[in-house]
Amino acid sequence: MSHDPKLLSRRGALKCLAYGGAGTLFTLAGGVLVPTDLAFAGEGTTPAGVPLFLQISDTHVGFNKDANPDVTGTLMQSIQLVNAMPKAPQLTLHTGDITHLSKPQEFDLAAQLLGGLRAGELHTVPGEHDTTDPEAAEYLSRFGRNSGNKGYYSFDHGGVHFLALVNVLQFKAGGLGTLGDEQVAWAIADLKGRSASTPVVVFAHMPLWTIYEPWGWGTADVEPVIAQLRRFGSVTILNGHIHQVVQKVEGNLTYHTARSTAYPQPAAGEGAGPGPLKVPPDELRRVLGISSATLVRRTRSLVLTDSTLA
Repeated sequence: MSHDPKLLSRRGALKCLAYGGAGTLFTLAGGVLVPTDLAFAGEGTTPAGVPLFLQISDTHVGFNKDANPDVTGTLMQSIQLVNAMPKAPQLTLHTGDITHLSKPQEFDLAAQLLGGLRAGELHTVPGEHDTTDPEAAEYLSRFGRNSGNKGYYSFDHGGVHFLALVNVLQFKAGGLGTLGDEQVAWAIADLKGRSASTPVVVFAHMPLWTIYEPWGWGTADVEPVIAQLRRFGSVTILNGHIHQVVQKVEGNLTYHTARSTAYPQPAAGEGAGPGPLKVPPDELRRVLGISSATLVRRTRSLVLTDSTLA
């Protein structure tokens, strides 16, 4: 099938990108967040009248190496396919690495491109590539208002409580992310005031559980926050950073780590380390996207398994 968006019908385009992880839309059904594959949403088969939100991650605007010399083009294709949906999401969550080098012109271009995304109000957290300048000034000047320039914040939408966390400003030995004592205390206090029946969505850039410690794919000090989350009936935790889908369910906690719209990375432990992974050009779009889900046919419910990476 051709990947030229001009040659694809809306339905065909959505299916094509969804096959490679174009996106997962989250619907609220009976107080529980249910992921729905973007291809089905594009056909208008999501539950009527239910709020939806979309996750996008690791756009790396400014990257131009062999792994993908046209990250602007692949981001634009993702945006075009989302905009073709008959039912627009009410929120978009960007889970970090909006830019590649934190340059002002990269942020400007990213804002221009993401401004064309017809997928509701945009909420962001920074990735480590967004915070390479002193004091993360470029990121915070554009996206810091909701957080009082701290980067982390919470909000409510459609009966769901959202918690935006920052785990890329300090790193433990080996590269694990950290939240820091102040943010951990803030998150615990924020959650204590919520009813256990409230659906909660937590989003951050680096994974909020340890996927592969030798590569720093985890957050060292997250356990006190996770302990507070365990009392809630429905918790969805969204991350980026590793540019591939890793999913698990642990009790009432459901984890989703999204693909990048820019370039893939190797699976944990495969090769010398993390970083841009070059694939054949005709395979690139099959490993890019916003997120991905495994569906049970007819019910469109997501099947997740609690697995380890060997």
